[in-house]
Amino acid sequence: MKILVYGAGVQGSVFAALLHRAGQDVEILARGQRLADIREHGIVLERLGTPDRQVTRVPVVERLGTTDFYDLVVVTLQKGQVADVLPILAANDGLPSIAFFMNNVAGPDEFVRALGAERVLLGFGLMGGIRDGAVVRWASGEKDSHSFEVAMGEVDGSDTPRLRRILNAFGKAGIDAYAQPNMDAWLKAHWALVGPITGALNETGNDPYRLAGERDLLLRMVKAQREGFRVIRASGLPLAPTRLKVMLRLPNWVSVAVVRKLLKTEFAELALAGHAAAGGDEFSTLDREFRSLVEKASIPTPSLDGLVGRKEAS
Repeated sequence: MKILVYGAGVQGSVFAALLHRAGQDVEILARGQRLADIREHGIVLERLGTPDRQVTRVPVVERLGTTDFYDLVVVTLQKGQVADVLPILAANDGLPSIAFFMNNVAGPDEFVRALGAERVLLGFGLMGGIRDGAVVRWASGEKDSHSFEVAMGEVDGSDTPRLRRILNAFGKAGIDAYAQPNMDAWLKAHWALVGPITGALNETGNDPYRLAGERDLLLRMVKAQREGFRVIRASGLPLAPTRLKVMLRLPNWVSVAVVRKLLKTEFAELALAGHAAAGGDEFSTLDREFRSLVEKASIPTPSLDGLVGRKEAS
């Protein structure tokens, strides 16, 4: 499978390196200093919990031409950057499968209008990190040093041969990839979970250890998450993955204790706080998208309004 990873941030770099090591024909698209870094140093990865720095020499390109062919394009940009990229992707009608791996609350309509539903897939990788010069430091919740979870699906939720081929290619690269029949609902629920975390981190200077000691703020965060989940259900969508339903049933003090434990880890410092610090524009974009759901659902969201909504005005 010939694959182009469009975007050389943390997620794109990890995808490209792991897929290349597994024998896939991979190229990564980068620009500016990141392009120069990959050309000189390769993709340099440090994973939390492992002592080694791994260097993978992935071919790098700086543009996608109208006649370039790839079996799969994996787009790993922030949501606010996609509008500029869609015309470039649309100009090349030889790309049969384009998978958007990013936070996305508004749904796939923008992608479908530009590219056609038959070419679009949605996905998300549960990992995060930061770029430190030419080095990408990353982490996931998985114990295996080469693994992280990926949810992926067709726009219409169908289980297709191409989806299975892509998931199989990811699996051979050590990525825990699975088919998600309602990625739109999954992505909305994911933001309902991480949006309040990001808002709470912003209030503590993106310091997860400080946030772990702010019980009142943690309680507001947990309440904001539950309000977001109720908005999704009121919109007629399922909570996906189903394990999120457990959060609606847990007592507040249990949820606070679980989050506090997570925040006192290197994973929170690298993956959660690192993303919160770097994603200001993305935060505002996704917050606006979720606000439209709140307005249509007519669900009271006082904790969410105070913790997340005010960020747009600041």
